[in-house]
Amino acid sequence: MKQNTDSLIFDLDGTLWDATATVARAWDEARKQVDFDIQEITQEDIRSVAGMQHDLIYDKFFPDLTDAQKKELIKVSGRVEMQHLKKDGGNLFTGMKEALEYLHGNYKLFIVSNCQDGYIEAFYEFHHLSHLFEDHECSGRTGNPKGENLKVIIKRNDLQNPVYVGDTKGDYEASLVAGIPFVYAAYGFGKTPDYDIYLKSPADLKRLF
Repeated sequence: MKQNTDSLIFDLDGTLWDATATVARAWDEARKQVDFDIQEITQEDIRSVAGMQHDLIYDKFFPDLTDAQKKELIKVSGRVEMQHLKKDGGNLFTGMKEALEYLHGNYKLFIVSNCQDGYIEAFYEFHHLSHLFEDHECSGRTGNPKGENLKVIIKRNDLQNPVYVGDTKGDYEASLVAGIPFVYAAYGFGKTPDYDIYLKSPADLKRLF
C-alpha cells in the first residue's frame, strides 16, 4: 500500500488529538447559559460519541429537548466550545507531530471530521499545524456525513490513491463509502475489527508509510 498511496486523510478526535477534557469543560459552562435543564456531559461521554456527526450528538444526548431547545443549545455550546478550544486546545497523541512532519515530506495530508465548523481551524491554530495540511472538510460545514465529505476531498484535490486514518467503526464505514483503504488508529477512542492497516501508535505511521 505504501508504494501506491499518494495521500493520507485523517479523522481528528481520537486520531490526531484528545480534546475531550476541554470540550467537557465547555459543555459544563454551556449548561449554565441556557434556560432549560440538561444533564452533565462528562469527558467519557464525549469520547463515546467521537466520530458521530455533530448535529446527531444532540439527538443522542438530549432526546427530550424540543427542536427549538436543541437549536439554542447547538448555538450556545458551539460558541463556548470554540472559546475553550482556542484557549486550552487538546493534547496531540504522543509522537503525532513528528509523524505528521515526516509524512508531510512524502504525502499530501488532509482532515475530514464530523465536527462543527471551525473546530478543525481551532486545532490548526492551537498546535500551529496548518502548514502540514492541504485541505479539510467537516459535517458542520457541509451538513453531509463523513463518507460523503471524504469523496468531496478526494475529488476537490484530485487524489488518486488516498487512505483514511481513523479510530472508530464509523470511520471504517466512511472509508467504504468513499472506496478507499482504512488505517485503524487503535490507540484512539473507538474500536473496530475491520481495517486494512493497524496502528498501535502514531509512530507506526513513520514505519508503515
